[in-house]
Amino acid sequence: MKFSIKNAIRYLITIATFILISVAYFSPILEGKKIFQSDIMQFTGMAKEINDFRSEKNAEPYWTNAAFGGMPTYNLSVLYPNDYIKKIDQFLRFLPRPADYLFLYFLGFFILLTVLKVEYKLAILGALAFGFSTYFIIILGVGHNSKAHAIAYMPMVLAGILLVLQRNYLWGFVLTAVAMSLEINASHPQMTYYLFFVVLILGIFYLIEAFKEKQLPSFFKSIAILVVAVVLAVGTNATSLLATKEYVSHSTRGKSELTINPDGSPKEASNGLSKEYITTYSYGILETFNLFIPRFMGGGNYEDVGLDSHIYNFLRDKTDPRQAKEFAEFAPMYWGKQPIVEAPAYIGAVLVFLFFLGTFLVKGKLKNWLVGVVVFSILLSWGKNLNFLTDFFIDYVPMYNKFRAVSSIQVIAELAIPLLGILGLKEFFKNTNTADVKLKALKNTFYITGGIALIFTLFGTSLFAFEGLRDAGYDQLLPGLLENIIADRKAIFFSDSLRTLIFVVITAGVLWLFIKEKLNKNYAILILAGLILFDLVSVDKRYVNNADFKNAREIEKSFVASEIDKEILKDKSHYRVANFMVDPMNDGSTSYFHNSIGGYHAAKMERYQELYDFHISKNNIEVLNMLNTKYFIFEDGSQRETVQQNPAPNGNAWLVNSLKIVDNANEEILALDSLKTKTEAVIDSRFVSDGFNVNYPKDSTATIQLTSYALNNLVYEFTSKTNQFAVFSEIYYKDGWNAYIDGNLTPHFRVDYVLRGMEIPKGTHKIEFKFEPTVIKQGNTITLISYGLLLIISVGWFFVDKKKS
Repeated sequence: MKFSIKNAIRYLITIATFILISVAYFSPILEGKKIFQSDIMQFTGMAKEINDFRSEKNAEPYWTNAAFGGMPTYNLSVLYPNDYIKKIDQFLRFLPRPADYLFLYFLGFFILLTVLKVEYKLAILGALAFGFSTYFIIILGVGHNSKAHAIAYMPMVLAGILLVLQRNYLWGFVLTAVAMSLEINASHPQMTYYLFFVVLILGIFYLIEAFKEKQLPSFFKSIAILVVAVVLAVGTNATSLLATKEYVSHSTRGKSELTINPDGSPKEASNGLSKEYITTYSYGILETFNLFIPRFMGGGNYEDVGLDSHIYNFLRDKTDPRQAKEFAEFAPMYWGKQPIVEAPAYIGAVLVFLFFLGTFLVKGKLKNWLVGVVVFSILLSWGKNLNFLTDFFIDYVPMYNKFRAVSSIQVIAELAIPLLGILGLKEFFKNTNTADVKLKALKNTFYITGGIALIFTLFGTSLFAFEGLRDAGYDQLLPGLLENIIADRKAIFFSDSLRTLIFVVITAGVLWLFIKEKLNKNYAILILAGLILFDLVSVDKRYVNNADFKNAREIEKSFVASEIDKEILKDKSHYRVANFMVDPMNDGSTSYFHNSIGGYHAAKMERYQELYDFHISKNNIEVLNMLNTKYFIFEDGSQRETVQQNPAPNGNAWLVNSLKIVDNANEEILALDSLKTKTEAVIDSRFVSDGFNVNYPKDSTATIQLTSYALNNLVYEFTSKTNQFAVFSEIYYKDGWNAYIDGNLTPHFRVDYVLRGMEIPKGTHKIEFKFEPTVIKQGNTITLISYGLLLIISVGWFFVDKKKS
């Protein structure tokens, strides 16, 4: 890699530019304000107990009891030992959140374009275009930080791979290994999985070219180097990857043992998520035009249509102006088929124009790769709207059925479109292409993009019905309301179609003036930069703007204990709380103050989700008792929050008289319908060996009490004149929890579908449960070895090359 003072200064100026723009877009951070991110608020509630443990013990618990009765923290909040890659990441993300992620977007894409030998002015333009893609900004607004994090490192990974394929082996190896380490460390497997498809498609086109040019040895040498780099990147993240792999088999992303649904119907066999769940968020085929026309399908679920809208004027006459204004600010404009849409995944009219320009000017494998990625991404994003392809991937492509929201695969199109667009500009500005070639490409691009925009501008409002999934209730609410909603949908469809047409015409005009030598290259780039930024930022600001920021104190107030919370917290014993004021399985706020029976997580433990579906959701009091649910929060008759104490929870642990043996998961979960959980327990036959005792005489003097509580260490005192079987109101997780009686490791079993149970001999004993996951130690060993190998190979390779030169 060539180094010069001039280039160094350019790069420093570029980085400074990215910093300034990142901070400028999220300018309230300069006042110490924080963005309100709904998902992060849920995460904050879920992680409170973990953070408190860290502060108090200066150690990592790897387990939390605050959510879903208890679960590992591997995919929630965890600090692994010797995680040096995270330190590199923290160094790169030095700006306040969320400006740090926007800066990473810019930096990664700039590096990718630099590797592709794009001059720095165009590389800066491309970086800004990529970073301000509407979807990437929206996910920062709602708090999908790990997704944004993983997306930001995608271009950097591709840059390293392309360097190796360009035969710049050493620096390509180093960049690939480090960038891939950062990508994995971002902890969003779904985005990393989608990146794999981008790399696979790239490899196919490079392989085809290598075969044609008889360069297969060189190609496979590059592949070997990349394999080593990726293996080391995986190795540096071994602890988190092994822990996640272990947990997945217990989660909703793993295989369920049940073959029935809660209603008794047969359950769809799957080694992952159900097809219905995977494809709930499927992009509509027509909705794809959102990439080019921002509010083609109405925008987000709720849009501010203003005081000159049909809705406002209609409601002002029918109700009062205040109510009319409130409804107009949150008007239901989205008329697509997805359940929830925060905003359209708008890439930009200018960038889509440049993408098509690139398809005409860029030649060879790079164009084929990027066009292939875009087509692949869009087709798969249609999900259930293109069933044959989606079903094939769910049924036959490894791991595809582990991820939901297939529409999010469009992120790779949102990477490929600006990339080909900037490469197209690079070719357009090159002197090696004649004016005739450029003009022909420009005309073809204008005919395609301008034609589409013109058709929708002139005729679009008469082509579609503009009716959404939830429209039926609006006329019931107020006759005539739906008609005005549809009128506003048509109005914004027309205005955004016209907006796109104007951007297409101006972009074409700028490039035409360059061809005619009426405008020099620098001015053309400057104007295009202004167009792209105005195009994207003006749409981004509709959905993420200064109004989303609040004083840090206001954010923290989101978790001020209510009077109900304060009343419950007076009880210093250990118990669980069921908050039915919210959807328990999609609520992290309760976990901030209490050990909740619910929580907020995309990969809950499978058995706990099933327990909820079969029993908790149906208010099975015996199941709530065995979960030691001591308090219920619910809405009283006057729609106020109230609390009720459960008079008979089972407690932290109890002794049962008998065990009911069942042969499979179906029988086990159904047995809870009639099980008297205080006196009997159900156990799977796989835990039962010859001579296993199932009946235990009642000892009226027997006691078992929790005497010490920590997230990863529970201590009980037991006394009985006879052998007893104890059930513990703690979630069974075989890969980490160990049971000890008087310091001796003792087997324990899963009972009552999700809880722990064990036989305790007569006498007085100390029972201790310790969370001792061996996966952490194993992963840490692999991590340290991988760091060592990466350092040795990189430094050794550098000095060997230097000696040769």
